[in-house]
Amino acid sequence: MGIPVAYQKMIRIALCRKRQIWLPTIFGWLLLLTFIFVLCVFGVRNIYTFLAPNDPVGARVLVVEGWLSPKELDQAIQIFKMGGYTQVVTTGGPTEWPEEKYGNYAVMSADYVARRGIRRDMILVVPAPPSAQERTFLSAVTLRESAQRLGIKLDAIDLVSSGAHARRSRLLFQMALGSNVNVGVLATKPADFGPETWWQTSKGVESIIFQSIGLLWVKCFFWPSPPGSRQERWGL
Repeated sequence: MGIPVAYQKMIRIALCRKRQIWLPTIFGWLLLLTFIFVLCVFGVRNIYTFLAPNDPVGARVLVVEGWLSPKELDQAIQIFKMGGYTQVVTTGGPTEWPEEKYGNYAVMSADYVARRGIRRDMILVVPAPPSAQERTFLSAVTLRESAQRLGIKLDAIDLVSSGAHARRSRLLFQMALGSNVNVGVLATKPADFGPETWWQTSKGVESIIFQSIGLLWVKCFFWPSPPGSRQERWGL
């Protein structure tokens, strides 16, 4: 026995519905594609500036990420000398090469800038311990704890970071230091590609893609534990 006609109509009514949709004309598609193209060009030309901001806050303390290359550390030295800073702080965790004589990026970079004219009594070395924690964040946590231990009141810092890594570093330092500390940032200039034409070199493309993903991960998936907790130093 077949399905009654009335029941068949009910099934069609329940599962199907006729609708009208508006689609662009050829001219509309061209206009839409042109708009998307302009947005892409604008994004490509400006994404480096977004990832590598130069926004100092006029702090007296200059914080330098110790893992910077020698050429980038040279830029940090010039920033310190020209910016009227009273103290430079070097941060960083263990080096990637156990046999390296310094053993820590903070110590290594402090010695580098001292040998190039910055007085050692103006340098504060803040080495971060080994950890599975996000390294930049842990460096900032170590800076906060060192300042508290030494009785140094941090109201503001200017942070020197590497090119397109700068915005992510600033965000992580702000997370670790808290809203009471004004965090400025200065991005070093890359030596292996031009910021205005980063898409023309493999190094530039690699840097932009990697740092964009890193920034997105921090914004969406990185949630620091309460200050002072063991979880804040996750992995120790």
